[in-house]
Amino acid sequence: MFARSLPLPTCPRAAARAASSSRAALTVSRRAHTTARCNASAVTVNGHSQLKPTIYGQPLAPSHAHLIRSEETTPGIPQKDYDIRRRKLMENLPEGSLVVCVAGQVKYMSGCNYKFRQSSDFWYLTGFDEPDAAVILEKRPSSPRGYYMRMFSVGTDPAKEKWDGARTCQEDVVQYFGADEAEPISVFPSVLRSLVANASHVYFDLPSQSKRTRAVSPKSLLNYLSSSGAMSRTEYDSLFDSLSSNKRKALAPEVGRLRAIKSKHEQEVMRQAADISARAHNKTMRFTEPGMAEHTVAAHFEYLCAREGAQRPAYVPVVASGPNGLIIHYTSNNQLIADGEMVLIDAGCEYNGYASDITRTFPANGSFTSEQATLYNVVLTVQKRLIDLCTESSAMSIVQIHRESCNMLRKELERIGFHFPLGAGTLDALYPHLVGHPVGIDLHESNHMDRHEPIKEGMVITIEPGVYVPPLPEFPKAFHNVGIRIEDEVLVRKDHPEVLSANAPKEIADIEGSCQGLLGLTPF
Repeated sequence: MFARSLPLPTCPRAAARAASSSRAALTVSRRAHTTARCNASAVTVNGHSQLKPTIYGQPLAPSHAHLIRSEETTPGIPQKDYDIRRRKLMENLPEGSLVVCVAGQVKYMSGCNYKFRQSSDFWYLTGFDEPDAAVILEKRPSSPRGYYMRMFSVGTDPAKEKWDGARTCQEDVVQYFGADEAEPISVFPSVLRSLVANASHVYFDLPSQSKRTRAVSPKSLLNYLSSSGAMSRTEYDSLFDSLSSNKRKALAPEVGRLRAIKSKHEQEVMRQAADISARAHNKTMRFTEPGMAEHTVAAHFEYLCAREGAQRPAYVPVVASGPNGLIIHYTSNNQLIADGEMVLIDAGCEYNGYASDITRTFPANGSFTSEQATLYNVVLTVQKRLIDLCTESSAMSIVQIHRESCNMLRKELERIGFHFPLGAGTLDALYPHLVGHPVGIDLHESNHMDRHEPIKEGMVITIEPGVYVPPLPEFPKAFHNVGIRIEDEVLVRKDHPEVLSANAPKEIADIEGSCQGLLGLTPF
């Protein structure tokens, strides 16, 4: 193992097995890492140094100086931020607590793997972007940081790396990720078992779980370990027996409360992600023409984001033309865009670990009809008023902001000819979704934020009122089959909110200018 200090597990037999296995694995890893360092070449491009091929499992400063600074663990987020997150987490837990968090697993289709995306909570606590990994945090008031951090990972393996690329060695895990100790993933079960025996509480969750079923049984954790090949059946049974019901606690709610408030560095990364997506929306408006396929427009948006350095779409983009705009999560994107239709694009990128979420609606031919402009201005007027409420000083919750959105939309729609008989509930037919949600590492950030609680400074939420008019006789015919949603990402401040997605045009004059090329924008 590599460590600042090297305490062995408390159980003597477990300690002996773990030490023996760890020494053997690390000997191989150390040799492989030395060979990799010798084979890597230093290359300077545009003043930035690189190691080719990289000897790390993810971008780090020595290999990707154009992406990451020396003080950062991941692009834009310094190592001290990760330490602060772990400190805050452990400070909130009872004495003797243990936190166990496992990495995501590689997903496969037709025998080939998808591009890996790390488990969100594991990423938040470590910044480590490799599968087959785990972290154990042990609350230690006597420690300078208040906790002791053990990381477990595959380490270097020349045979696998020939196919899949480099993995980070344990020595570098300590250096770049702030671990007190780094060991092979093969010893994770034995170390965990020895620590669980003396812990007062064990907090854990799995990356594969649905947000709707966050309560975790110890057996599910052990099934995960067993299926990943990290432990034998005997080890499985022994560890299961040690996780009694009064010890186990859910980790996700504890981490979720921390994730809700973004640090200054997180805010900046989210600002960059929103800027990339906003520029893509702007250029996609210029690109779109009647007769195009919706999937062509979606592909163009994704291309623009990837070209700017986005690692992936934050979600499957919605490109809904005409009546398709009435389907809230329309992702088929398989029809042609007709002249005179409105096009609703709900799309955003994921950049350096953080999602963006923006929706814009614009005329396919570049010019609003009077009816389209009338309905659009209803949604825009309400959306701008709602953004003004996104401050800590307003003391409003997301649910309260939603109620305001309903009241405002009803009044604005009545002004242009809609009627809402008392108790008919027809507004729900036009506006069936909540006004917004928290956004961050996940598109829909922590399910553990109470939407009835007042929003706080440092939160990032979306504000996305919409009106979707079905072709029913109770609604004005001029607006039938028109769906309009306007969505921005808003950083909650004390008194004045900041719209992170402000560079995506939403005023009618700006939208028409973007569509018609009057603002000097090109489609690419």
